[in-house]
Amino acid sequence: MTDKGSHIIRLEFSSVFEMLDFVQVVSDHLARGVGLDDDALHWVGVAIRESVINAIKHGNRNDATKHVFVEFETDVRAHVPELAIRVRDEGEGFDPQTVANPLDPENLLKSSGRGIFLIRNFMDDVRLQRAPEGGMEIRMVKRLHPAATDGPVQA
Repeated sequence: MTDKGSHIIRLEFSSVFEMLDFVQVVSDHLARGVGLDDDALHWVGVAIRESVINAIKHGNRNDATKHVFVEFETDVRAHVPELAIRVRDEGEGFDPQTVANPLDPENLLKSSGRGIFLIRNFMDDVRLQRAPEGGMEIRMVKRLHPAATDGPVQA
């Protein structure tokens, strides 16, 4: 991250799974730039892959003529570096309140339905909403968490 403040990178691509690795490379580069450690980098990678897969598979229903939009923003808020990610599809959208809880007994053995649950657990802030431009979007934020200190914190 440079002294110039926030950086924004926008990607737009067809709904094809072959784009996942490219999105991952961009995500990894920006996550390292804000100072995320290897563990956080891994979990951000899982979250971005899950959200892009959901956009392609569920939002755009594997329609390669529809696009996925990914926006990355690096910034420092309240002296804490963060990576904000927005993923949007061109689908019909859904009500986030109706997403089944994968921990409910009737869902434990299902082979899908854990993506949003995982994203919510890996990221610091997650919002699902209908996008003003149409489609559905997920906004996720991962903040740099300073390492614990051995002694008292100095003000």
